[in-house]
Amino acid sequence: MNDVYYEDLDRGITMIDAQLFRQGQVSTYLIVEDGRAAFVETGTAHSVPALLWVLERKGVPREHVDFVIPTHVHLDHAGGAGALLRQLPNARLVIHPRGARHMIDPAKLNAGAAAVYGEGEMNRLFGQVVPVPAERVIEAADGDEVDLNGRRLRFLDTPGHARHHFCVVDETGDGIFTGDTFGLSYRWFDTGRGPFVLPTTTPVQFDPEALHASVGRLVAQGLNYMYLTHYSRVGDLHRLQRDLHELIDRYVEMARAHADAGPSRHQRLCDDMMQMLLVRLRDHGCTLPEARIRELLGPDVDLNVQGLEVWLDSGA
Repeated sequence: MNDVYYEDLDRGITMIDAQLFRQGQVSTYLIVEDGRAAFVETGTAHSVPALLWVLERKGVPREHVDFVIPTHVHLDHAGGAGALLRQLPNARLVIHPRGARHMIDPAKLNAGAAAVYGEGEMNRLFGQVVPVPAERVIEAADGDEVDLNGRRLRFLDTPGHARHHFCVVDETGDGIFTGDTFGLSYRWFDTGRGPFVLPTTTPVQFDPEALHASVGRLVAQGLNYMYLTHYSRVGDLHRLQRDLHELIDRYVEMARAHADAGPSRHQRLCDDMMQMLLVRLRDHGCTLPEARIRELLGPDVDLNVQGLEVWLDSGA
């Protein structure tokens, strides 16, 4: 599988590209601790062969994988969990208590993704979510821990992006696996000033106050890295935290400004969000052509706006 991209990040952590959308967009992680292993995030059912290939490259037998840990049940994070567990005879799924039932019976996940993407596109992108046997599921509430061969993984309940979202504190890795809570930071936009970050408000559970609190709680753990699903590891956390807080507020202001725009609301919000991000990227020192930036950010802007509209329509 020469097309699989992965990167060893030290501290026993390997980032594996999930091969979803385009390379550089969705990360999964393999943690290895003295011969035992865990996956954090799974990508989709289509990602599973790449994860197993890297596991083999690392010399870890499949029966030595103890845990599969999606941060939440959105399909780019957990869509491959059931299919992956079928290949890992001793692994258990660790999931937020609000997400467990959707992993055991994924009918609503499949239907929800089909509603957003259309059934044909959903199958092309994600495949079908495979059920996870209930006896292989561990529900991890706030403060719970699992032991990976002496390496402690601790779970923080982090709503704001989704109510079924936790983050995984790994002190051995000097960081936290953040799913979508600490936003999106694609390596395409790195400059001499460091990484560029933006919040993700993908449908359907955006809660700005909860997201502000969750971002602050992550940084307050006092570690040096965030292991993002979108994409890979970042530092400079206090600056990124400030940027996220500012942009969450900007998103809210923008949504409220267009709340009564009628049929044109979605397009107006997309145009304003894209323009704001273009300006911020130029200020950050990004020299990519505008057309390329629009290509790279367009899908995220559209999904972010969909999430803001759901939030507005819920009575925000």
